[in-house]
Amino acid sequence: MSVKKSKLDLLVRVRYTNPLPPPPCPPKLLNIPTNPQRFTKLDFTNALANETPLPMIVDAECGMPLDLAQFPSLWMENGDHTDICPDINNLPTLDPKDAWLASETAPPPSSYANSSSSYTPAKATSTTTYVPWLRRTEYISREASHRSSSNMDAKQEAPIDVSLPAQIATIEASFPPSAEPFDLSKVKYPGKPHLKPVESWDILPDAEIWANSYDLFKFSERPGDRPLDEIDPRLNCSILRPTFSEGDHYLAYYLVKVDEDVANLASQRAAEVTAPLDEPTVFHFVRDYDTVKIEQDVSNEFLLVMDDGDNAIKSTRRKRGAYYKSIERKINLKKKRVMGNSERWDAIKLTHRPFESEEIKEREETLLEVTDPHYLIRVEQDAEGEVETEDIKVDVKSPHRVEV
Repeated sequence: MSVKKSKLDLLVRVRYTNPLPPPPCPPKLLNIPTNPQRFTKLDFTNALANETPLPMIVDAECGMPLDLAQFPSLWMENGDHTDICPDINNLPTLDPKDAWLASETAPPPSSYANSSSSYTPAKATSTTTYVPWLRRTEYISREASHRSSSNMDAKQEAPIDVSLPAQIATIEASFPPSAEPFDLSKVKYPGKPHLKPVESWDILPDAEIWANSYDLFKFSERPGDRPLDEIDPRLNCSILRPTFSEGDHYLAYYLVKVDEDVANLASQRAAEVTAPLDEPTVFHFVRDYDTVKIEQDVSNEFLLVMDDGDNAIKSTRRKRGAYYKSIERKINLKKKRVMGNSERWDAIKLTHRPFESEEIKEREETLLEVTDPHYLIRVEQDAEGEVETEDIKVDVKSPHRVEV
């Protein structure tokens, strides 16, 4: 028979004190250097002032004595109380110095007659007593706005022509023609007068790429595996593939292996090569990126193309100008932690394919925003169910096909 022994847990532990012995010699007087000028600063006495209560002696009348003995009729039962409560129909005569305060149209005293400000008396037909010295500023402004709004409502509003020719005339009137030709030397920058303009460009919407959607991606550091001091032309031609794995959304980044593939793909796109037997361009997986921040409404950033009108590559030339396209979203990316992923594509083969009929129709409807001058009117009519938007013929480029 074995007896199990358990450790006895004490509720209160015994602690023995070990006080330090007194020092063998008295402490030394240390000289701590200090700046006497600190006593002359204003904030040195702030603590003393905050701790010292200020005596406040206030009498029962709060500093405004009211001597009721000046009104002898106040203590009489049937006395004459006109001194305290004067009769409305028989008001006492005001002192001439105070009479202008109660007047509606009277000017200020003669002491202000030489003032530069002008005084315009109110009309005699006004029923509202205007006493500025009894009103606060916000009440005066509120009454003035109320008067102006009442006057505007009283006037009959002229009909506004909202037809298309009237709108065009209004827009053209905002750009009055100048008798002299446009001179760049007369243009000055408001904040930096030393800057001089060199050229002027017409800013127009880019109808060639208006049907495309563009996003702006910002990396935390330069992607790729090459050193920072080496130029990497492959970054001009890459693929970001949206990926979903185990409830997590991220982007997979792909690049080509050699620089020659970038030049070959650029030449094919410039020559509009759409044959299905073209040699595919292979993009290889680099790494995954997480989206840190996504801005959906980007109203102050655009994609700008400076076209001098002398582009021999394009089949149709357009006039010289700066062509813009709005950016749909701004997305900030950071490197994703490397983890095993069975859903990852190791490589992507990129080739061309023609547009489908639904894609062509969608692009044509998007191009109407910049090619049809009656687009906004048609949209409003379509919302009311009156007419349908007419289809137009436009030339579009072929999209890309992705093969795994």
